[in-house]
Amino acid sequence: MPEDTVTDLHAFIAGLPKAELHVHHVGSASPRIVAELAARHPDSAVPSDPEAVADYFTFTDFAHFIQVYLSVVDLIRTPEDVRLLTFEIARDMARQNVRYAELTVTPYSSTRRGIDERAFMEAIEDARKAAEAEFGVVLRWCFDIPGEAGLESAEETLRLALDLRPEGLVSFGLGGPEIGVPRAQFKPYFDRAIEAGLHSVPHAGETTGPETVWEALRALRAERIGHGISSAQDPELLRYLAEHRIPLEVCPTSNVATRAVTEIGLHPLKKLVDAGVLVTINSDDPPMFGTDLNSEYDVAARLLGLDERGVAELAKNAVEASFLDQAGKDRITAEIDAWTESWLAQG
Repeated sequence: MPEDTVTDLHAFIAGLPKAELHVHHVGSASPRIVAELAARHPDSAVPSDPEAVADYFTFTDFAHFIQVYLSVVDLIRTPEDVRLLTFEIARDMARQNVRYAELTVTPYSSTRRGIDERAFMEAIEDARKAAEAEFGVVLRWCFDIPGEAGLESAEETLRLALDLRPEGLVSFGLGGPEIGVPRAQFKPYFDRAIEAGLHSVPHAGETTGPETVWEALRALRAERIGHGISSAQDPELLRYLAEHRIPLEVCPTSNVATRAVTEIGLHPLKKLVDAGVLVTINSDDPPMFGTDLNSEYDVAARLLGLDERGVAELAKNAVEASFLDQAGKDRITAEIDAWTESWLAQG
């Protein structure tokens, strides 16, 4: 693709209205915000210089990523920290023309570190409302279980979700390592969350095989799959996902950064799309992986050979797969179409 075409596509993506479905709360803290939090809490091992933080976010494997991630979680110690983080994430999203995002929040990680649970809920909700008023970014929450913390964390996450249910909460998830953390053990918690009206969105098939995705579908009644890239290894699973229109939340750069995929050219994104699977593009933990949502669309456009209309259709996938109400979906879809037609008319 000629360089000027690539530049034009990048500019198109930058202005494109977007939705994001797989992006983590703490994992979205920019080096600037992490450095500010580290300066507030100097007993932390995390650097307080933004450039040093960027170097700190270099991972040898998925286990090392989890270690670094949890060290940043340790910086979120007060409701004021929570509010600052949440509001600044929305500011960064607005700069990328993100209109709607379902932010994965792990309240257990904060409440077990001593943040009052009601104050935590008030902090994220206050930031959500202020961000929508100031930036026009609509935020919703997915409360997820940190799988490495076991069933105790599942029970506590469910209690926080149901007893203190914030207005923005729409879904229930499962994150953390997949290896050694079977999905099926969390079935009772997902059953209760689903009964309470929350959507099921567990991680599966990122660092393990397609059997983990099957387990998430069968045991946890997953409506969307976080990552799910190993589905490409199982033709039957690909057919099932396509037939039942179960979306995958794909995060290409993340998969390379955590060594789930050895190099971007080997990413199975095209195989998933060619199989008819509804794929959405997401940034996961963007500053930690040196990326953002615009960059992920750039990567996806290269892997899939997309032009502007193709990228716009990819953006519509995320809107379709979201848990936004129909009026909201229609609004963002109309914005995507208007931007695309305006851009192409100028060409």
